[in-house]
Amino acid sequence: MKYKSTRGNDEYITSAEAILQGLSKDRGLFVPVEFPVIDIDFSEMVSMDYKDVAFYILKKFLDDFSDEELKDAIEKAYDDKFEAKEIAPLVEREGVYFLELYHGKTLAFKDMALSILPHLLTKAAKKLGEDKKIVILAATSGDTGKAALEGFANVKDTEVIVFYPANGVSEIQRRQMITQDGNNTHVVAIKGNFDDAQRGVKEIFNDDKFAKRMADSDYVFSSANSINIGRLVPQVVYYVYTYIELLKRGEIKAGERINFVVPTGNFGNILAGYYAKRMGLPINKLICASNENNVLSDFLNTGIYDINRDFILTKSPSMDILISSNLERLLYEISDQDEELIRTMMSQLENEEKKYNIKESMKKNLSDFYGGFANDDETLITIKKVYDASNYVIDTHTAVAYKVYEQYKEETNDESKTVIVSTASPYKFTKSVLDGLMDKNYEENEFEMIKLLSKLTGLHIPEPIKDLDKKPILHHIECEKQEMKAVVADILNI
Repeated sequence: MKYKSTRGNDEYITSAEAILQGLSKDRGLFVPVEFPVIDIDFSEMVSMDYKDVAFYILKKFLDDFSDEELKDAIEKAYDDKFEAKEIAPLVEREGVYFLELYHGKTLAFKDMALSILPHLLTKAAKKLGEDKKIVILAATSGDTGKAALEGFANVKDTEVIVFYPANGVSEIQRRQMITQDGNNTHVVAIKGNFDDAQRGVKEIFNDDKFAKRMADSDYVFSSANSINIGRLVPQVVYYVYTYIELLKRGEIKAGERINFVVPTGNFGNILAGYYAKRMGLPINKLICASNENNVLSDFLNTGIYDINRDFILTKSPSMDILISSNLERLLYEISDQDEELIRTMMSQLENEEKKYNIKESMKKNLSDFYGGFANDDETLITIKKVYDASNYVIDTHTAVAYKVYEQYKEETNDESKTVIVSTASPYKFTKSVLDGLMDKNYEENEFEMIKLLSKLTGLHIPEPIKDLDKKPILHHIECEKQEMKAVVADILNI
């Protein structure tokens, strides 16, 4: 398996090199030169558990890693840090399946990939003889940050620096980050939104002079954001695992096509589903669910990606994103790997136009997808509707997905088995969940609301957030968005 940049610098590299670099030197994202295929019959995979599926899929994409390296990384990643023994439980309610990806340390789907990325990254560095200290630089809309901090805390020869929007995450998300221990962890609030944080991180990555300063001090950058192929590939696993699980239960027949509904802002999670489909997983539709920052659903419906719009703070903040980094990988595939076109479109997005329009031939290649969105009122109503119907508590992002699925079904009458990808625990967004369930505006302390939600619904409080409010605050740095590079230099003392 080789990887190359979406922007076409004619450099073909191994997966270890792609994971270690994170971002290509030409600012493109690494993509597989060709997709591996699932080459055993699904009916033969029903004996596999999550770790078995992870090994099978990862071996396809990361074939320069030895079996021992991959198995070691998988064992260390998917251990008892996940409260659910099956890692990603699949729960059926009222004929719809919910894939619960939030049973890890940070209560969000980012744990699924960020539990294994540190092991892949450190093994890649060793394999390639990299003797510099690796600096993980990440921007977060709430979940990636904590998952990266948790994954890399105290990992030898690494530093992890996370930037988050000061007013753009929930109180639980903020507390999870600023109380993170580890002698190599650094958390910085920026006065701006997630797009500002993501843009700042990319600018630091792409600054050659700064990279030289880093190298002179024996540091090298890598990324924990979903721009890193080492983040994306482990996410492919749970799509394949879900299909096998439905097959195991006798809910579907081998080869039967199913739908996945994915709440997404940066497009990485749903792109992993697209990669699974390209490998041969029988997926009918990938239903892309957006909140009121509905730049993705607009794009899927019109072929125009336009960020000339207001940025809205919503009750599903992990999707409060206008620049969806991973969409570049999809554009590369649906344009038949037209690297020059990708460079042009990304340039249009970054300059004064702030938009691009895809060709008709590319629009036809979007038929795998359906796009819809839900506003905050619809989100809260959906939380109550699902709970009243099935006694099942969902978070705001999952509610956005459920509402968009209802729209899809009404529009298409598609009766295919459907899986809602549930990306966060209700306890990450307790106030909004309570507001929805009880149809009122709660003003209590967020940590009191955790107890209230548990009392009202009987929902188990996950261990990682018990007594979170009593943990000491260890990170206090705040900066303007234009000061991010200076903050990194200060943290690293370069």
